[in-house]
This record gives sequence, C-alpha cells and structure tokens, in this order.
Amino acid sequence: MAVPSREQLIAALRPISDPELRRSIVDLGMVREVSVAPDGSVRVVLALTTPGCPIRNHFEAAVRDALEPLAGVRSVAVQFDVLSDAQRAQLGARLGRPQLPEGALAQVRTVLCVASGKGGVGKSTLSANLAAALGLAGERVGVLDADVWGYSLPRMLGLNARPAINAERKLQPPPAELPVGPALKVMSIGFFLEGEQAVVWRGPMLHKTIQQFLEDVQWGELDHLIVDLPPGTGDVSMSLAQLLPQARFVLVTTPQAAAARVALRAARMALHLKHEVVGVVENMSGYVDPDGRRHEIFGAGGGEALAGELDVPLLACVPITLALCAHADAGRLLVVEAPEDPAAQAITALAGRLRALAPQRPLPMAEPLGIPLPMA
Repeated sequence: MAVPSREQLIAALRPISDPELRRSIVDLGMVREVSVAPDGSVRVVLALTTPGCPIRNHFEAAVRDALEPLAGVRSVAVQFDVLSDAQRAQLGARLGRPQLPEGALAQVRTVLCVASGKGGVGKSTLSANLAAALGLAGERVGVLDADVWGYSLPRMLGLNARPAINAERKLQPPPAELPVGPALKVMSIGFFLEGEQAVVWRGPMLHKTIQQFLEDVQWGELDHLIVDLPPGTGDVSMSLAQLLPQARFVLVTTPQAAAARVALRAARMALHLKHEVVGVVENMSGYVDPDGRRHEIFGAGGGEALAGELDVPLLACVPITLALCAHADAGRLLVVEAPEDPAAQAITALAGRLRALAPQRPLPMAEPLGIPLPMA
C-alpha cells in the first residue's frame, strides 16, 4: 500500500487547533517537521510555546488520532521542540497578543455557554443547577459567571471567598462542595467586589476581565466549563464567543413567543461566529403547584418553536416550582437538596443529555462580527 504524501499528512493535521490560541497548529507554524518513511512510519515534530507546556499530551493524542487512520500509515512518532523567545515574540505580534497563554483551558473537554436573548428567563439559576447535576454525576465541572453586570452565581452557590493565588500566579477558583462527586470550580467578578457594588465598565475592560478569567485561572482538568453569559449580544457575549471559538451554546427561553424571538438573536450571533448551538431549554415551562398540577402561566410553545427554527433539539422543559425559587435565593442547589422536585428532575435529565455530547470538534475561525454603518 502506498504511503501518504507530506501534503496529505499536513492536511490531516490542519484541523488540530491550539485550545487557547484558537488557530490551527499548521497555521501557527507549530509543525516543525513531518516526514514519512517507505514502510509507513511517520515522524512529526511540534514546537510548543513553553518548555513545560501542560498540553503536551493533548497535542500528542490529537496528532496520533489524526494520522493513524490514514491509509498506509504504520506508526506515528511525535516529538517536541520549543519556540525560541524571538519566535514567541513574532507569533504574539502576529496574533496581536503580547503575552501568549500557557494552557489554562487546554485540559477542558467541553465548554458550554448558557445564553439567552433577554434577562429574567432564569438562565443563572439553570446554570448553577446544571453544573451541580453534572457534578453529582461524577463529572469535573467549572462554572464561569460571565454576566459581569448581573453576577449572581456566588450567591446561588453559597460562596463568598476571594480566590487565592497559587505559586504559578494563577487564580484558584473557590470550590462549591457537593455531597458526592468533585467540587464545582467557580469564578465570578462578584468574588472581588464588596457587597452589591456595581460594575461600570466599557468594552475593553470587560474583554480583559473575561480574558483573565479564562487564561489566568487554574481551571485544571474539567469535563465541562459552564459559562453563564449575560443576556443579549453585547460586548461580553462577543468577547467570549471570540475567545472560545470551540464553545457550544445552549439557548434558554421562556414559553412566550416574544422571549423566543429575542433568544433567536443570541443564536444567530453564535452561528455567525461559527459556534455549534446544541439545543434549546424552555425555562419557566409552566408552574407546578404543591399538588402537582401544572399551570401554563407564561403560555406554551416558545421553546419548541425556537428549536424548530434553529433545527436543533428541545433539550428540556424546566417548570417553575416554589422550591426552585426558594433554594436559589437561599444559596442552595435544588438538584442537591430536593432531587424529587419536578424542576430538579428536568435539569438532571438535561445534564444527562449534555453529558452524551461528543468531545468538541475543531471549528473554523470566526468571521468579524458587525454590521457596516452607512457613511455619508
């Protein structure tokens, strides 16, 4: 059997991206050497950005997975080199980033952005309980409260500790302990503010803060990073979409048609930036009273209509219950303390569906987002 050409090997390596630089390792110039012997033995040399790169194993596994299935390949040997200071500086200048990240998110398997078109749909309550439901199932979960103006996850998770800084000058996310499974790792601007202090920042400050929460936090190995986005399609949502090009979006709406139409705009932003929208959650999907009777106080059908328009599944319909509201206000997790509650059962089922997602796939780079303004 004929062995693949060097061009075929390079083409197979191109979909592999650096998890934080968000570019193909081929386009970044990290592939120093690719050679194939007549017997099908392939040798690849990759240049890492730092000598102690924490994602060496990630790259080695990705290269093997990309090349070993090719016809004519008998074995794959992966070796590593390190970019010189000058090469790092050149790469940083080309990317517009004076300081390259060092792998804080490289060990995160899946990033799930919980998004909505408007506020008041229960997105943060859903994010907190979804993270807990995944943790109770044994998953390693981080929670990023990216709603900088309307931060609420510290309260919902019962946390108020300021993050510590480790020896590598990384922020350590405060843990939210669960009765079983690993603790949730949580980061929020609320940990750094006093009382109910307001955040009055413009776009550049917001972007830098979100970038630091992604790159300067020691997230470690995670199965899921749940990102609670602010409502709408503003600065924070666009920054996160650009900083996390492989993130998947879960759209949250209420049953009202008006809310679903606004959520559609958030979905279109995600799709424009070439993100995958994995499904829709209809929150506040009826009120379940203490006798178990269901009352559709916000109407019905908004989530199903939105899912149909996007051609994605309706992942869950989460009802309103008295316990859900009370637990959120008291900083307690419904899925932990009242798993028999109808809302808790719906969120636990949602977690099961999201756990079944395949690992993230490489995605093409995002196009610039914006609408050209007419000029006189």
